[in-house]
Amino acid sequence: MQEHPKVILRAMEPQDLELLFSWENNPDNWPVSGTLAPFSKYMLSQFIASPQDIFTNKQLRLMISLEDSNRCVGCVDLFEYDALSRRAGVGILIADENDKGKGYGTSALAALASYAKNTLNLHQLFCNIMIDNKASLKLFEQSGFELIGVKKDWQFIHGKWTDEAMYQKKL
Repeated sequence: MQEHPKVILRAMEPQDLELLFSWENNPDNWPVSGTLAPFSKYMLSQFIASPQDIFTNKQLRLMISLEDSNRCVGCVDLFEYDALSRRAGVGILIADENDKGKGYGTSALAALASYAKNTLNLHQLFCNIMIDNKASLKLFEQSGFELIGVKKDWQFIHGKWTDEAMYQKKL
């Protein structure tokens, strides 16, 4: 079995502005994030500067950095935090094509699940993935997420309807 690379999940920092600006304004990323318009640097700088409190905001973004070089390869989001039911949604981005398939996403999801369980006391995580996003389906399945259903014709992307798979993982 291949050992996964070490990643660190860390808070956003002001020096992440240029990375976030390029990722958030890349139209290739918009279908998975529901984005319909570009973000300004000002908006993103305000987002970075705002308190990242999942209990107040119901969401949290963490940057994925490589332990050996501190190079940031992506980010992971918790969203729709529900304190009563002790669950949250998960979204992940490994931004550069050259960084995909190297285990960074798997390591980041494992670190996030540990944080969610041991620090946030969550009971489960969930995600929604477009059925044609084979890499993400594989990532979440290999990370212990279980398919619980498929929403038919759920997303209208690039002029066509696509199904969306629903996954969850009990912690």
